[in-house]
Amino acid sequence: MPPANTGRCRPELLAPAGSLDKLKIAIHYGADAVYMGGAAYSLRAHAVLGMEEIAAAVRYAHKRRVRVFITINIMAHNSDLHDLRDYLFRLRALRVDGLIISDPGIFALARKWVPEINIHISTQANITNSASALFWREQGASRVNLARELTLAEIREIRENTNIKLEVFVHGALCISYSGRCSLSLYMTGRDANHGNCAHPCRYRYILEEEKRPGQYFPVEEDGHGTYIFNSRDLCLLHRLPELIAAGVDSIKIEGRMKSVYYVGAVVRLYRAALDYIAAQPETTTPAAITLPAAMNEELAKIGSRGYTENFFDGPPQQRDMLYNGIKYAQTHAPVGLVRQVEGRILIEARNQIMTGDWIEYLEPGFKQRQAQIVRINNEKGEMKKANPGNMVELQTEPPIVDWQVNGLLRRKQPEDKTGQNN
Repeated sequence: MPPANTGRCRPELLAPAGSLDKLKIAIHYGADAVYMGGAAYSLRAHAVLGMEEIAAAVRYAHKRRVRVFITINIMAHNSDLHDLRDYLFRLRALRVDGLIISDPGIFALARKWVPEINIHISTQANITNSASALFWREQGASRVNLARELTLAEIREIRENTNIKLEVFVHGALCISYSGRCSLSLYMTGRDANHGNCAHPCRYRYILEEEKRPGQYFPVEEDGHGTYIFNSRDLCLLHRLPELIAAGVDSIKIEGRMKSVYYVGAVVRLYRAALDYIAAQPETTTPAAITLPAAMNEELAKIGSRGYTENFFDGPPQQRDMLYNGIKYAQTHAPVGLVRQVEGRILIEARNQIMTGDWIEYLEPGFKQRQAQIVRINNEKGEMKKANPGNMVELQTEPPIVDWQVNGLLRRKQPEDKTGQNN
């Protein structure tokens, strides 16, 4: 758990939990709260948990004093409301800590049926001004997740004019549409993004065909950069955290329920370390005087991304905030293992191929990592030269790693000509 507050405001670190594994990884690396979706009503149809999994997640999180929020943020049609009351009652019985809602109808029904559960307003509600935040406060919401299209000055103004809790996205993928409300996927593939089934057509590579010359394709270019005309870089406000904290933001949120366990763990670990570093600075230190350690910036390249942008933080995004020449940047490091057991035998699940002689990094909570070389790999049958994804193995390293922790991540540096697999 994070250390006690030393005086400077310490916002909640809210992490994505697209699976029970990701929830455990996020908590291991310092999340104060996690958000997840059930099999219905969530905008991530391929990253959902069943009711038994949600129950297990709540038990696991609450035992570690971590809050659990459930997304119910689809743009609902009448047919979506038929099973809503039963679903809300079941969530209440599980003692979830909050619901993340965007649809006013679902909001009203939740207030009627489960008034004891806190309601957070999703970024899908497009809250871009103080009047909207006040409106939702008056309706009974306890928190609003502000639209991604706000500048720091606008966030400050909303804070000064409202007493509702404010949540802000600080890291992760950006939709090309306004705060994620997009119909492109539905029109092109029949998969409705506003019902959690986005096909991500903003990441597609596009060409142009003239109707009288079928089969003859012309490149779609923007200043010669390429054809990924909708592909935004990823949001990263790591270095703007001091300003967000000074502005009075209550929660900083990481996007990524569809991302890998490695991504979730590495990003949560980084932001936990940054928040703790900022909190440790004297209260008299101005935000502009707080500079994060260089190692934190270096860590960003090890995680993998489409490149980074601060989006609207200082003003409207520019051409440099788009990525025109590919889907993402090469990442310098790849995940290779996840610690599954430490009592008795120390068992590590391989997430990519591991070989004797590989140099690995073991990621500890608190932004520490240990480098070691693998000198021996064992499975239940004895020694092996390499482990493939899914294998459960024991690793002997030099220097020895003796304080393994369950849910700890291992990674290695990628060869320069490979981008790796984000498993």
